[in-house]
Amino acid sequence: MAGLKDKRGFIDRDRLDLSERQAVEHWMKRWGVTREQLTAAHRKAGRNIKDIAAELGKKR
Repeated sequence: MAGLKDKRGFIDRDRLDLSERQAVEHWMKRWGVTREQLTAAHRKAGRNIKDIAAELGKKR
């Protein structure tokens, strides 16, 4: 998500902030998961996109 911006500023492409609606929607669509699945993986694996992807069994 390099260069992706929303009203609050730059969205980090290596970390997922669940308060960033646009980023959450992007990763939900890209990985084909629900918000609940994404949130659970985020809680278990942390904020790093690579770790979340591995937790979900997806590629970054």
